[in-house]
Amino acid sequence: MEIVGLGIAWEDLPVGRRFRSLARTITETDLVNFINNTGMVEVLFTDAEYAAQHAPRGGRLVPGALVYAIAEGLLVQATLQRTGLAFLSMTFDVKGPTFVGDTVHVEVEVLESRATSKDPSRGLVRTRNDIVNQRGETVISYTPLRLAAGRSLRDSGGD
Repeated sequence: MEIVGLGIAWEDLPVGRRFRSLARTITETDLVNFINNTGMVEVLFTDAEYAAQHAPRGGRLVPGALVYAIAEGLLVQATLQRTGLAFLSMTFDVKGPTFVGDTVHVEVEVLESRATSKDPSRGLVRTRNDIVNQRGETVISYTPLRLAAGRSLRDSGGD
């Protein structure tokens, strides 16, 4: 029986393929939970009055690390179930601020996709992931290199 919700096998990610994730709004609760869990209790994130005077647009800034984590969550849910084997490396560029209340999605383009030299059931896939807000602004761009399962490996994973 077909299993729905499986990730995209590396063979189905040719160079040039593009897609986007669903969107998610970043809430005050997201910010508070993240900064308290990570210890990122910088005044820009914890003091609304300070942020109103010093942050861009006077808004409640969100750490880039939280925005990135939300983007990865959107992609894991949609593309990496049973196919994401390892996160190997990435470049990371914050291009603009993100605020509580912003809604973000991820636009993905495959830059590299090939079988590993040791096992063709596994591939190396590099993408450019642009995190875009509701105003169409790219706030973060990152290029992860992942070890990904092929169709045969993904489909033999059991239930």
